[in-house]
Amino acid sequence: MKEFVISEAQTETAVLVAIISPQQNERKTNEYLDELEFLAETAGAKTVKRFTQRLDGASSVTYIGKGKLQEIKEYIQREAEEEREVGMVIFDDELSAKQMRNIEKELQIKILDRTSLILDIFAMRAQTAHAKTQVELAQNRYMLPRLQRLWTHLERQGGGSGSGKGGSVGLRGPGETQLEMDRRIILNRMSLLKQQLAEIDKQKTTQRKNRGRLIRVALVGYTNVGKSTLMNLLAKSEVFAENKLFATLDTTVRKVIIENLPFLLSDTVGFIRKLPTELVESFKSTLDEVREADLLLHIVDISHPDFEEQIQVVERTLGDLGCSDKPGMIIFNKIDAYTYVEKDEDDLTPRTKENVTLPELMNTWMGKMNGDCIFISARERTNLEELKSIIYNKVRELHVQKYPYNDFLYQTYDTEEQ
Repeated sequence: MKEFVISEAQTETAVLVAIISPQQNERKTNEYLDELEFLAETAGAKTVKRFTQRLDGASSVTYIGKGKLQEIKEYIQREAEEEREVGMVIFDDELSAKQMRNIEKELQIKILDRTSLILDIFAMRAQTAHAKTQVELAQNRYMLPRLQRLWTHLERQGGGSGSGKGGSVGLRGPGETQLEMDRRIILNRMSLLKQQLAEIDKQKTTQRKNRGRLIRVALVGYTNVGKSTLMNLLAKSEVFAENKLFATLDTTVRKVIIENLPFLLSDTVGFIRKLPTELVESFKSTLDEVREADLLLHIVDISHPDFEEQIQVVERTLGDLGCSDKPGMIIFNKIDAYTYVEKDEDDLTPRTKENVTLPELMNTWMGKMNGDCIFISARERTNLEELKSIIYNKVRELHVQKYPYNDFLYQTYDTEEQ
């Protein structure tokens, strides 16, 4: 069966496509394309060109208009003539089977959408049996409604009843037979994968019960904001950290001790805009660490130009998980990378967030959060001790609330157990 992953994309080049609509202005579209390019780079593909088009909404037939599709086709042909072959075209939104089939027919090149690209990255990143099972389930969820596109080449061979000049009414050829067979195979495989995940979830539930009376703290945030780096600093561990999207897939749990106070710290998969439904469904068990956490530490990349929207994406996702009412705080990371453009005194244009100094931004957010946030640099270890002190106080307060008769834990715990 044909697969949609791009494991061979290490040497391929990519063209990116997005639309500008009343719901998504040009600035927002360019930000999404920046992220899509980063996703492509993470998957091993190099972006060589971007195309955008202003539309009221995506075309149900080809996503973009026929004229723009022809423009992309001509660009690909010119590149091929110059021996600079384009390997794939990636669309910033999820494409339907109909859209993908029509676009492929016109461009005669590999077509991916944001969802299939993210799924490919997850497939590359998955290390444990748990993560691999979740990724495979998500891939099958994605592929199931798109099976028809994979077998159109067989439909053209079809004989069968009603296949004369009158058209294909009543046609039941090998393409449809193969389609039904593959659909049954995928549904059976999905059922098996769900059973495997259920067994893994039972094991993990037992593991959680055996962790004892310890407060659980979860690091959450947008992808690539520095959660794993902070995890390594707090837990004195070596969790994989890399400047690529979705460097961490498997939830990592470590026992951490601050001033003889033990608690459990988990590093979770990063969230992202337009997170595929297939991934949310398949990775619900991984996100159980977030659901069962007593305290959420929301890590934000303060140096990112669109960090405020990233905060909103994470908060919406936490709301979808039913975790929006959990105790938490925001940790603004990467203050060492924060930059701003100083406005001239004669410049009368309104100030934007690009013109705000770091102290001004800090004061603004400290006011918004009633002081319940902190600004750090995990890489430079700036304000790390202050962060530890805040976490200590929050964990101790939660422990006393949750286990009021177990306060002796602080005096009797052996710090060598870490």
